[in-house]
Amino acid sequence: MTQAVLTLDLDGVTDKAGLMDRCARDLGLPDWFGRNWDALADVLSDPGVWPEQAEPLVVVRNWQPYADARPAEWETAREVFSQATAVTVALALG
Repeated sequence: MTQAVLTLDLDGVTDKAGLMDRCARDLGLPDWFGRNWDALADVLSDPGVWPEQAEPLVVVRNWQPYADARPAEWETAREVFSQATAVTVALALG
């Protein structure tokens, strides 16, 4: 089984709702994804969501403007990403 690389591109994301929508779209999250922090944590830690892939690698791109505009939200997002158990999340630099 090979590791899948998924790109979460936050270009143009300006708020939490936009982040959740982008996660749903870019990561192909299931319809039951509730678009809140707890739901994001749940889906990133649910191996059943990623059944055909060995632990996927999620690369987050263009995150800096969102982090600068919404530092408190970004801190929460980073915490959720760091606690994910079914995927590995990496921030792209530059």
